Amino acid sequence: MLQVTGVTGGYGKEPIVKNVSFNVQPGEILGILGPNGSGKSTLLKMISGILPKQEGSVEIGGKDADRYSPKEFARNVAVLPQMHAHAFSHTVRATVELGRYPYQTGLFSSWTAEDEAAVTHAMERTGVTRYENTLIESLSGGEQQRVFVAQALAQQAPLLLLDEPTNHLDIAYQQQLLDTVRSLAIDEGKTVVSVFHDINLAALYCDRLLLMEKGGIAKIGLPQDVVREPIIHSVYKAAVKTQAHPELPKPQMTLLPSLNNTPTKPFVVDETQFTVTADSVQFHAPQSLKTVSSAVHNPGTGWYTTFVNRHVDAAYDCDDVKKEMEEYLEKGGHHLTDTVGMMTAVQTLHAEIATYADEGLSIIIAVTAGVGNAVDVSKAIEREAHVGTINTWMIVNGRLSDEAFIQAMITATEAKTRALQTENILDPLTRTQATGTSTDSLLVAATQTGPELPYAGPITPLGKLIGTGVYECTIRAIQTYKEAKGWES
Repeated sequence: MLQVTGVTGGYGKEPIVKNVSFNVQPGEILGILGPNGSGKSTLLKMISGILPKQEGSVEIGGKDADRYSPKEFARNVAVLPQMHAHAFSHTVRATVELGRYPYQTGLFSSWTAEDEAAVTHAMERTGVTRYENTLIESLSGGEQQRVFVAQALAQQAPLLLLDEPTNHLDIAYQQQLLDTVRSLAIDEGKTVVSVFHDINLAALYCDRLLLMEKGGIAKIGLPQDVVREPIIHSVYKAAVKTQAHPELPKPQMTLLPSLNNTPTKPFVVDETQFTVTADSVQFHAPQSLKTVSSAVHNPGTGWYTTFVNRHVDAAYDCDDVKKEMEEYLEKGGHHLTDTVGMMTAVQTLHAEIATYADEGLSIIIAVTAGVGNAVDVSKAIEREAHVGTINTWMIVNGRLSDEAFIQAMITATEAKTRALQTENILDPLTRTQATGTSTDSLLVAATQTGPELPYAGPITPLGKLIGTGVYECTIRAIQTYKEAKGWES
């Protein structure tokens, strides 16, 4: 639909945009990114004909853009500029109706049913119908932006050129607008080229990204190929961390402030920060710890200062466990967004907590273990669910990589399984070697200060401490459980 070849130009003799080439197909959204002054808006203005090109060509629908008459061009290309100046006062509806100008012929053209349907549809899609009789200058900047988007949609052109369309919009209207643009591309096959300031929004909604630097193309490709830490750092001179969107195969970026601006100071956690009662095991860190867990409350990844392993009765039964856990934590005075919560049917007074250290590296292991309903995972398909709990915490004084967090969980699981084997814990239904229980929980938390710990496999310094610590603490916890239950050794 759009072919840009060797486009060069700008506002003066020295070109701002230099030898830019790309193409965009029907149904595709291309996002243009780049630092301030990199030529994003200038490129869009040359594609739309607002600025003349010094060199190169722009083809739209297989035809040179310079060969279109103004009305022909407007029937093929709808442009949403970054800023609007209002020479005349119009109602919202009259402003949107201007999008139908390219379809009017003669001095006394009649308004058709097709024109009416296009305007009504555009206003409904952008949520401005309720303002149709309101003067546009009385609207907020965000509301005005949506009106001009509606005007562009009413134009019904196969190519949409948008210059930072989400400017002045709050997040709900950003989502609504970009969802609308996305559906136009998918449902109607429109070609969309849009300048973005927000890299995350562009990565989320665009099929491809064009990253500009000093008037040229620094990178063009799929979002996951463009939004990469070294590329963003090189072009924007900013430190960032990229990760996958939690629900879509799209990259998202987080800005990393300089260390001088962060409140985190080096600190060490130790056993004195634990409180053990008949109701719970609690750990309170002096600063937030980066955490990965399979907890009931706040599972997954996050930063937390309070960790609670709560005792519940073996007959505990609740329709909404998460809500009940939140109520318990709130009643205990815990801040819900700063707390990780687990449950165990084991007596928390029997928790095994110990520090393991070697060569300047230290970790704290905390284990509660009840193995009355142990499970052989290889035979789990043959049995119904039964409650049982081995909860394992690993608190690390050090900086863990993402890889190390995952490896730490693997190493801990292997150590736990080895402890069950040593204690000859069998699956009571299959009479085979147990590997855990059906409701085991695992937590790894790190101070993210101190030594760098990129790995936590069994033969690494951290892995060795985890393996030894989890094994020994699990052994002692199982032995305590056996004694409490009167099991024979």
